[in-house]
Amino acid sequence: MSLLSALSIVCGLMLHVSYSAPNTHYCVPRKTVPYQNELKLFKEEGIFNYSTMLMRDDLGVLLLGAREAVYALDIDDVSVKKDAVYWRVTEEKQRECTYKGKHAEVECRNYIRTLHRVNDTTMYVCGTNAFSPICDYMTFVNGQLRLEGRQEEGKGKCPFDPFQRYSSLMVGNDLYSATSINFLGSEPVVLRSSDLALRTEFKSSWLSEPNFIYMDFVGESFDSPDGDDDKVYMFFSENAMEYDFYSKVTVSRVARVCKGDMGGQRTLQRKWTTFLKARLDCSLPEPSLPPIVQDVFLLKDEQDWRKSVFYAVFTPQSSLSQVSAVCAYRVSDIRNIFNEGKFKTPVAVETSHVKWVMYTGEVPVPRPGACINTVARNMGMNRSLDLPDKTLQFIRDRPLMEEAVRPLTGGPLLVKRGALLTRIAVDSVLALDGRRRAVMFIGTENGYVQKAVNYAGEMFIIEEIQLFEDPVPISILRLSSRKGQLYAGSEFGVIQMPLSNCSRYGSCVDCVLSRDPYCSWDLATQGCSSVHGSSPSSGAALQSLEEGDVTQCPRLDPAAAVDFNLVPENNIQLPCQLHSNLARVLWRFSDRTLHSGDKYYIYDGGLLILGASESDVGRYSCDSVELINGRAYNRTVAVYRLRLDPGAAASATAVTTPGVQVTKSSNSVPGPRAATPAPDDEVDEDLPPSAENQSDAGKVTRLEVAVALLSLVCLGLTGVVFWTWTQGRTRECFKFAKRTGEGEVKRQSAEYMHIQNRTSEIKFLGPLPGRPGSANNNHSAVDFKGNGEHHFTPMANISSLDGLGYINDESEI
Repeated sequence: MSLLSALSIVCGLMLHVSYSAPNTHYCVPRKTVPYQNELKLFKEEGIFNYSTMLMRDDLGVLLLGAREAVYALDIDDVSVKKDAVYWRVTEEKQRECTYKGKHAEVECRNYIRTLHRVNDTTMYVCGTNAFSPICDYMTFVNGQLRLEGRQEEGKGKCPFDPFQRYSSLMVGNDLYSATSINFLGSEPVVLRSSDLALRTEFKSSWLSEPNFIYMDFVGESFDSPDGDDDKVYMFFSENAMEYDFYSKVTVSRVARVCKGDMGGQRTLQRKWTTFLKARLDCSLPEPSLPPIVQDVFLLKDEQDWRKSVFYAVFTPQSSLSQVSAVCAYRVSDIRNIFNEGKFKTPVAVETSHVKWVMYTGEVPVPRPGACINTVARNMGMNRSLDLPDKTLQFIRDRPLMEEAVRPLTGGPLLVKRGALLTRIAVDSVLALDGRRRAVMFIGTENGYVQKAVNYAGEMFIIEEIQLFEDPVPISILRLSSRKGQLYAGSEFGVIQMPLSNCSRYGSCVDCVLSRDPYCSWDLATQGCSSVHGSSPSSGAALQSLEEGDVTQCPRLDPAAAVDFNLVPENNIQLPCQLHSNLARVLWRFSDRTLHSGDKYYIYDGGLLILGASESDVGRYSCDSVELINGRAYNRTVAVYRLRLDPGAAASATAVTTPGVQVTKSSNSVPGPRAATPAPDDEVDEDLPPSAENQSDAGKVTRLEVAVALLSLVCLGLTGVVFWTWTQGRTRECFKFAKRTGEGEVKRQSAEYMHIQNRTSEIKFLGPLPGRPGSANNNHSAVDFKGNGEHHFTPMANISSLDGLGYINDESEI
């Protein structure tokens, strides 16, 4: 193929992508709330990495793990510290860590990574301890936080590296953890620390350079017709084995093990016999490599565990893309794939080359990877120790399922362009119509939390709130439905914010159009208030979540006209502030629609009239036009009457009139909303995009210009190639350079951030170690009814590693 032909193909592909772009819809938050000092903040000088949390509603505290510190904060006001324990690394451990090549002041510290509930007053806590993990028990009694001093080996329960993602979960008295068990981080493991410790097989077909994200418990034994067992589900990303590609491809996975697993008798001794994994599918609108899971939240259905839903945040592998997504997966769908789906099997294709294909042979009975259920019990197998070698050998070599887990909606619930999404928490809210809505709170890499809902397939972001003054990534989110609070942690502090602030909506129209399940308009008090915070009489509150219907709202008083004198030959600024990012401004002058051009500039804050003259005297109105489900809602926000002041003479000096800025110079003219002047139009032709699509306004025009420019570029490239060929020599036409950037945080420690950047090359993209955020789930211990008082066995006596002498730990440097 000639160079000219290749260039033509490239240009054609670029044009195709440009033309298809308008069909891709991205969510835009309806409101943006800037940073406010009234949010409750906790931070302590010299302490970093506030990224491990455990909520203890029963004790009234939020336990917060950071670098060499554990805090007990008031759960109602995190700015109030009830007590703290400082767990510092010893000089000897720090020196050993330094000898192994780690940074003394950053990596060789004790980062608290594990916090779990054991009983009413006791917690289990682990820290990295200068790359020598250690665990202990901690109590909170009479307002005092205290370490018990019963230290245990933490290898396998807590990561060595403070910046490596991992997950853990306490189920009863058993600690489930997914991390690396050596200094180098090269031996990943899913481990259960209990009387009978189990772990994964050290094979790439089980775990291939995984990045563990999340772990949670689902009680599937309850009301199970086939006598199934409870499960522990885990989410992670890893290198894919099933794809033929010139380099490693990272994919997202969900895996599960059974709570009653005891390992095999001969095959898979002290190994999981129920470890199965499947690929997670979450297709982004742009063609790209599979997106990578960054965080997961399980919204449990208390009535039926089958209806419980996992919500997952995905980001692209490429640093060139800025598109994130949220996908949801029903527990029953994941269960069906593991219980009924087909397996993948390795097949030797060429010398030392293995291809993974669907297994078409006979599957052993009992089914490989299945929990001990009624079928197994009827065959006389009451424990995994009774399973035949044929079943165990099958699952040892084939833990991967053929079918991927699809989102319950067939695609993403939400797609967002811009700052990448990092963490997620979900609340179930009972609306006025009696239906429950899942409200997603999603953290971003620039310190915002976005509050989003999916209404019958329509992606809608209610608002985005800036939590931190500096653009720092949200590294953990915890939600308390009972308290109505959200807790967000970052490297430099913890913020507490209410799940809703209905007083932010000042009118009935704004309250209803917010479509916030927490809020409704109270007709009696004429205010926007919490649905559960007040008890309005029947029919006395307005809420329209899916339709956004404001027809029942009381009619607003018309905006009062403001009179101003016009000074000829001066530039006049008329301010107009919209209440929604989804609304489009519509300026009218004497019933004529205005557009940006040589005479007028329309920008986010108002209208600029250039070189005012007598012909500009008259009535100006600023309307906010917002589309909800195809309906246009028009509100007049501001009205101005400009009249000629016969006694005023044009002056070269700046003149200021209250409310209207009049200047002779136009050196600082704001950018226009639209670049093309147009004749008088009807309102319908200027309406903003639909909220269910939320495409950026005016993109079609800009894309047409971009396509034209791209065509000229392609034509120019063709000319360059032809000229080069005729000259008989080649020249370098393009040079590509890597774009590098460094984020700055005002209060950061230079050494700390240096190690952070060295540990995570690209923030939150791909299967990188990342920051120690909510990967350590820190769930409360799962309480089983009928268990009575907890009588826990010290973890030291049931260490998951004591009897695993066959582990080849090359990390003991």
